[in-house]
Amino acid sequence: MSQVVLVTGASSGIGLACARAFAAAGYHVAAVARDEARLQALAQECRAAGQVVVPVIFDLTGAEPVETLVEQVRRAVGVPTVLVNAAGAIVSGPVDSVGLDAWDFLMNLNVRSVYALSRAILPSLREVGSGASIVNISSVAGLRPFPNLSAYCVSKAAIDQLTRSMAIELAPQGIRVNAVNPGVVVTELHRRSGMGDEAYDAFLKRGADTHPLGRVGTPEEVAALVLTLASAQSGWITGETIAIDGGRHLTALR
Repeated sequence: MSQVVLVTGASSGIGLACARAFAAAGYHVAAVARDEARLQALAQECRAAGQVVVPVIFDLTGAEPVETLVEQVRRAVGVPTVLVNAAGAIVSGPVDSVGLDAWDFLMNLNVRSVYALSRAILPSLREVGSGASIVNISSVAGLRPFPNLSAYCVSKAAIDQLTRSMAIELAPQGIRVNAVNPGVVVTELHRRSGMGDEAYDAFLKRGADTHPLGRVGTPEEVAALVLTLASAQSGWITGETIAIDGGRHLTALR
């Protein structure tokens, strides 16, 4: 029987790459996001390759309880064995320019939704027992502070601590919890925060200097690590926050 993975943020960026990677590995994928057109395109693409991806339209910051999402996935795809929390956003700017509305939005999506969904899916993961896994998408900003990113850094540091806390709590039940901490990755994250094309191009070029390996990353590289952490070959790894950032976390601010 194929394993079932629930991937949030599956319509773009790292979430999309994770959905594709798990589908190619034989998982049945519940692809969760708000963008129905993109999810349908993903499902059609994977169907053509003989893979199973089921679109699930859901707003993680909306009024509908996440328990509804888990039940929908169970009915449409099966009992989840893996949860990948990839949905997220970024807000940038000095502390005195980022208001409380922006702070609340970021904490609701980047932290609260992860906690809520992880909590809601636990009964399903307990049915699976040993072999069940949660992988959270954090950031190098959870490991190191960066100027003009205070709210984002706090949200990702919270995810790292949540990962460790849940890992020690759930280990006796055979449920593993890990996080990956990417550096700059080519996605739509920064563009959606309001960064224009010229500024984004300059940002990526600067990444060649700020990442010791001399380049920024790809969503596919991050997805490969997520898949490995969720698989049986990583069955003795839990509570880890693993940097995948071309060495960015090793450097001083520059």
